[in-house]
Amino acid sequence: MDKKVLAIYYTQSGQMGDIINSFTAPIARAGATVEKVQVKPVQEYKFPWKGNHFFSVMPDCVLSVPTALQPFELKEKSYDLVILGYQPWFLSPSIPSNSIVNSPEFKAVLKDTPVITISAGRNMWLNAYDRIRKSLKDAGGKLVGNIALVDKHSNPISFITIFYWMLTGKKERYLNIFPKPGVSDEDIKDTSVFGEIVARHLAANEWDGLQQELLDKKAVVVKYPLMFIEGKAKIIFAAWAKFIAKRKNKAPWISAFKYYLFVALFLGAPVLLTLDAIFIKPFSAKRIRAKKQNYLQVI
Repeated sequence: MDKKVLAIYYTQSGQMGDIINSFTAPIARAGATVEKVQVKPVQEYKFPWKGNHFFSVMPDCVLSVPTALQPFELKEKSYDLVILGYQPWFLSPSIPSNSIVNSPEFKAVLKDTPVITISAGRNMWLNAYDRIRKSLKDAGGKLVGNIALVDKHSNPISFITIFYWMLTGKKERYLNIFPKPGVSDEDIKDTSVFGEIVARHLAANEWDGLQQELLDKKAVVVKYPLMFIEGKAKIIFAAWAKFIAKRKNKAPWISAFKYYLFVALFLGAPVLLTLDAIFIKPFSAKRIRAKKQNYLQVI
């Protein structure tokens, strides 16, 4: 198979690099030339995070403020397929990921090119996907497939474990009680199944039906409670981001947002979900199905 594939991504912890390696392995075995490009910012986001630094990037992340990237070169002027690996931060594409999709080097190879996106996050990826999808469309790319990898544990549990990982750099069981954080090793390994599906479509140069095949293999799962919470939270996050961005002394407001986030997750979200289950969800089945379908598809 004489095909040229670009797999471009940002990773802070190394998780996305593992995902890209697993996902592209079957494509390379099928005979395609896979060029992997890990893009890095000029000012690195050090891992593990310091708590205050993590929350300080929220306004720029939510408001899509790009950061300067270290120079990177692409070997080809065009590709048969582009794979973009990214991660959500604060319900938005991470700052480096947003900077990649808006970089001249990346945009130069997107026009009329099939693109597959693959994200790895805690569990809320819908808004980030919407924004990445729009950026790719605006740049002339043809989105043909999407894969959303998540931590499959409950929302409160994954919140605790992800912070342990972020602040210690250790992807291990916190206190030997909690599960390992992030996308599971098994799910990372199993992305090779998605890669096999993509390899067949790439060889045939036929992309119709790819997303449905990926959905059949559970490459994307939309859970209503998380969709509901994220729908409310993204509006509130945007308001916080705009407010903080206008402040000369941002530090106290960043701290206020941090404590708001903890209260909203552990107190506010359960209350809202209960009210929704009683007063709204039973009467909104058609609207919910349509909304889920939007996130499952690539158009």
